[in-house]
Amino acid sequence: MTTRATRGPRRRTVVALAVILAVLAAFVVRLVDIQVVSASDHVADSLQVGQLGYTETLRGNRGSVVDENGTLLASSTKVYDAQMDPKVMKLLEENEDNPPETPWNEAADQIAEVTGLDADDLRAGVAETLAANPESQYYPLKKGLSTSEYLKLRDLGLSYVHPIPRETRVYPNGAVAGNVVGYLDSAGKAQAGIEQMQAQCLSPENGERTYLRGTDGVIIPGSDRTVDAVNGGTVQLTINSDLQWYMQQMIAEEAQKQDAKAGTAFVLEVETGKIRAAAEWPALDPNDLDASSPEDWGTRVFGRSFEPGSTFKAITASAVLDSGAVNMNTTVSAASHETFPNGAVVNDAFVHGAYNYTLAGALIDSSNVALSKFGTMVDPQVRYDYMKKFGVGDKTIDFPREESGTIHPVSEWDSQSLYTTTFGQYFTVTAPQLAGAYQAIANGGEKIDLSLIESCTLADGTVVERDDPKHEQIISESTADTVARMLENVSVQGSLAEQIEIPGYRAATKTGTAQVPDNKGGYKPGVYYTSMVGFAPAEDPQYVVVVTLDEPLRIRGSAATAPAFQKAMTQVLKTYRVSPSTKPMDELLPKFK
Repeated sequence: MTTRATRGPRRRTVVALAVILAVLAAFVVRLVDIQVVSASDHVADSLQVGQLGYTETLRGNRGSVVDENGTLLASSTKVYDAQMDPKVMKLLEENEDNPPETPWNEAADQIAEVTGLDADDLRAGVAETLAANPESQYYPLKKGLSTSEYLKLRDLGLSYVHPIPRETRVYPNGAVAGNVVGYLDSAGKAQAGIEQMQAQCLSPENGERTYLRGTDGVIIPGSDRTVDAVNGGTVQLTINSDLQWYMQQMIAEEAQKQDAKAGTAFVLEVETGKIRAAAEWPALDPNDLDASSPEDWGTRVFGRSFEPGSTFKAITASAVLDSGAVNMNTTVSAASHETFPNGAVVNDAFVHGAYNYTLAGALIDSSNVALSKFGTMVDPQVRYDYMKKFGVGDKTIDFPREESGTIHPVSEWDSQSLYTTTFGQYFTVTAPQLAGAYQAIANGGEKIDLSLIESCTLADGTVVERDDPKHEQIISESTADTVARMLENVSVQGSLAEQIEIPGYRAATKTGTAQVPDNKGGYKPGVYYTSMVGFAPAEDPQYVVVVTLDEPLRIRGSAATAPAFQKAMTQVLKTYRVSPSTKPMDELLPKFK
């Protein structure tokens, strides 16, 4: 029998034990919550407190740029900037109890052999650094070491030598498409070209590694958290790098032969609107910006607008034909110099009497006077609307620094510009705009938006195709065919017929000679911006080529561009293995009636 005296202490013991167990249970629950349930949150919080939390940025690589066939035009590679800690080196050298395995004098020789430095200069430089500051922990060795050099340096086992990884941009083909591809600044930010235009695709997403370290420097287990970096995507261009290389070599040679300030050569695929070459001289090598003048760091192809001159007479012809104002039998009487009823004066490039020109004849002889009369057979607003349809005043692909060209509303046309707009003055275009206008003529009147980007392939392999280009029927197919036939007659009956002939192929072409503004409201005397545009084969157009020369001095007129155009178109047809013409040309069109 348990007495009251013995029951009291036992009850107290049981209660105390229960309290202890409850407290222990609470501790266990809390420990599980801290170390298991909420472990990630607590580690994240701890990384933000004190000096024990460390964060490392994991950098992804910028994506590559390739041509239509996958040829590499831009890529990123890892290099290493080697540096050393003079203070640590000195402490090791002065440790008599545990001297370094490789003494500094010997280590300096090994470092110099790997990096290409002079060993004596290295020793002297480190000594000077320590003399100036015995606590110095930084001395630069060599920047831009390759991976193999980095591995050799690492294998030396020198604890005071630190190769720091760094991404650098490389352009394997140098100046080939350099103005198109663009470049990065020293901070890795895109400054021009595709590098800037496609920054969203090319740019990587950096990752992050976070962890805790104990006082002995050892990473605390369970604290290491990593978010992987994501590399940039690969941009595929429509450019053909082999054709681009040829065009750059050719236009450089021709521009210098004609003593021109600059030159461009542009190639457009008729059926797709894809840009196959966009060459210019002087060219840019993104690997070595300092080798080029800053004015060459952009792009003349997209960034230089000019009055198209006679090349746009084909658009005037398209407008008056498509609107029904004239037909192939319509004629105008035009002399080489005429004063119009409103007082405007228009001249032709050569002296002649009053010819009864057909529209085809006006294009063949490139008569400004005749085109003025044909062009004003429709309302000025109608011509303006057609100019807009053909792309005047609108950017083509929104390339960085691309010019939109200038077109004035009809309300601003005066007595002179009423006529000059019929033959390519008082408005400006770029080479891509001019190519796009002729693409529509070559494509049965259907204009297709130009494109330079084929796709973006993300790091995970996902291919993001470009949006389908816009298609618009801007003139009837019959009008386009008629204008194309007239342009073929320009090639055959024009003054440059022999110079631009491509054996085995029929071509349709037009030249342009434009005055150059002097930035004072007038034009420079005696110098011109010359151009030539055309497509081939004439019976089944595949490619449009535009060639321009800026102020050629040897031959100052449009004839300066003839050799370059002939070479360019010949190479395009070879590159894409376009079959020679098998269908003979229709009978020649009459110039006069």
